[in-house]
Formats: sequence, C-alpha cells, structure tokens
Amino acid sequence: MDIIRKKKPWYFKYRYYLILGTILLVGFIYLIILALGPSRIYIDTDKVQIAEVRYGDFVEYVDVEGIVQPIFTLMVNADEEGNIERIVAEEGGLLNKGDTILTLTNRNLMHEIEDQRDEWNKQRISFQEKQLEMEQKSLTLKQQMLEATYELKKVEKNYALEKEEFSMGIRSKAQLEVAKDEYQYKTASTNLKIQSLQSDSAMTIVRKELLRNDYNREQKKWERYLQRTGNLVVRAPIDGQLSLIKVIPGQRVNAGENVAEIKILSQFKVHALLSEYYIDRVTTGLPATISYQGKQFTLKVSRVVPEVKDRMFEVDLIFTSEMPENVRLGKSFRVQIELGQPEQAIIIPRGNFYQETGGKWIYKLTADKSRAKRVPLTIGRQNPQQYEIMEGLSLGDWVITTGYDTFGDVEELIIK
Repeated sequence: MDIIRKKKPWYFKYRYYLILGTILLVGFIYLIILALGPSRIYIDTDKVQIAEVRYGDFVEYVDVEGIVQPIFTLMVNADEEGNIERIVAEEGGLLNKGDTILTLTNRNLMHEIEDQRDEWNKQRISFQEKQLEMEQKSLTLKQQMLEATYELKKVEKNYALEKEEFSMGIRSKAQLEVAKDEYQYKTASTNLKIQSLQSDSAMTIVRKELLRNDYNREQKKWERYLQRTGNLVVRAPIDGQLSLIKVIPGQRVNAGENVAEIKILSQFKVHALLSEYYIDRVTTGLPATISYQGKQFTLKVSRVVPEVKDRMFEVDLIFTSEMPENVRLGKSFRVQIELGQPEQAIIIPRGNFYQETGGKWIYKLTADKSRAKRVPLTIGRQNPQQYEIMEGLSLGDWVITTGYDTFGDVEELIIK
C-alpha cells in the first residue's frame, strides 16, 4: 500500500538562504543603530588617568628652563693704542685683580715719553733757578726792611736829642723847627718805603706759590706720561674667569677698544627665555623658585628684556637666599616664576586632553564611573600643573585627563 507523503513548505527548500539573509539583515540593522547612535569605544582604566574636580589654591606661574650665568660679564678695554706683543693669560683661566692679561707695544708713545722727559728736565731746572731768584729776592727785601727800620729809629733818636738840646737852651726854636720838619719828612718817607717793601714781600710770596703750583702741575703731567707706559700692560680689573680674548698677537688695537671679557663668579644669575604670551605679565621683582635635590631655593626677576625675538623674550633672575650646592656656569634648572598671589579656584590637573581638544571639551565620568561622555568645557588660567575651570564642570565631578591621542572623536567611553 502506498504511503502518501506530505508536501514540504516552499521555504524549506530555501531555508539556508533565508537564515543567512536573516543574519545579514539583523547585522545591517545593528550597524544602522550603531551609526545613528552615539559612537563609543572600550578603554582600560589602567591606560588613562582620572582626576576629581576640586576647589583649591591656584597659583599662576610659568615653568621654564633656566641656564646659570655669571651675575655680569666685565668688558676689558685697552687704555692705550698699540700692537699686541704677548698674550699672557689663557681663556677659561681664573684671574685675580691685577693679573696680567696681555702686553702692548707702542714706539710712538715711547718717543713721546722721551721727549716729555727732556722737556720736564728743562722745566725742572728753570723752576729751580726761578726758585733761587725768589729766595734771593726775599733775602734782599728782608735786608732792605731791616735798613729802613734802622733809619726810622735813628731819625726818632735824632729828633729826641734836638728837643732835649732846645730845652737846655743849646738849640734855638728855629733850629728845632728845622729838625722837626726833617724828622716828619724822613718818618713819612721811611714809612712809605716800609709799606713798599711789605707789598713787595707779599707779591714775592704769591709768586713763589704760583711757581710752586706750576712746578706741581708739570710734575703731575710727567707722572701721567709715565703711567701711560703702565697702560701698555692690560690687567684684570677684578677677580673672575677670563671667558674670552678678542685679539691675537701682532694685532693693532685702539685706545678704548675691547680686548677681553671677564665673568664674575662671586655670584650667579639664571637666564631664561619666555614665550611672548607672558611679556605683559612678567616684571622685575616677581618671585620664583627652583627645586633641586629635595630643597627649594628662592629667586626674583632682576631684569626683563622687552625685545621679542622668535616669539620669545629674555629674563634674568637672581638668588635671594642661599644657592644650590655645586652651582656652575651652564647648569640648567627648572624655574617656576609666579605671576600672582595664590587664589581659590575650581581646578583640575594638567593632561594631554588640552593638546587634543584645545580645552574645548573633556570626558566626564558618570556617577558609577562605568562610562565617560564628552562635555563642553571653558578653561581660564593655567599653570604647569593645573587648569582653572570656568564652565562645564562642577565640584566632585571626575574627568579623564590623559589618553586623548588614542580616543579619536568618539562621544562615549566604556570603562572596563
């Protein structure tokens, strides 16, 4: 007896195709949902850093690299022109004040000194002769004064004798009158002579003083010429390190020309280059610090060069207390220059999110810290450790601050 078989449904024959189509359709729908929904990626918390938005002290400062330099460099100039005869000191060597750096030769100067020596000898002999003449004249005036005084006393005695003889009747009144007139005349004449001699003596004293002044002036002139020979030896004007010699043997240099440089090593400064962004904020007197071997050392801005080169400007700082040990020229330190007083602000730590987002947005974690979503952000001031938050975050929020170079532009992060 034949068995009647049931006819299979039409889709049974195409079941594999239908299953495959269904899978493709579901996958397509899933892709559409993903495309239309927020983009997200999975991240590992060990690969990123998270930080809490908090309220704390914010000190605006700039962190730069500073190079130790001498407090100042002294330019050494030649006081006399001449040719470089010999360079005695070596570059980099330590010098004491008065040490010889180099020597010069100047034949013209030596000839001038010889001529001046001859002239000085002539002047000195002339001064000595004039001085002898003055001394002789002084002696003559003293002798004349002595004689005039003697004559006056003699006339006084003669007149007194005439009066005594008149009282005794030996002399007549007419003779007494003649003796009186002669006495008065000689007295007046002798007094005039004494006054003249006194005036001549005073003039002689003045002339001797003028002569002495001329002598001293010519002597100093000669001594200055002699000092010029000493100027042919260029010496260190101060203790320091000879950092540079700008001349070579045989070279001709002019008076006042710079021939060497000496660095002062008794004190140091720290030289730094800052971005032009801070040029209106950095002024002399601002405090700064250096952290070295677990200790902090204080400095202050001593000089600001307002000229901007390659979008940078120069700043010098000096130590206000002790200096780090083993400070030497060319050593570098990280210097933090404070731009204001500490203030309370909403802050987050620095991270590479700022470089990737321009500070316009950040990933904020949800309350359970299982996901992080992009939120807009407004950043105010910043320092090398912190950002000041103006808008977009609240106290107690948690944010992701690093790893942004691997996130791309996804809207959401899934925390593993």
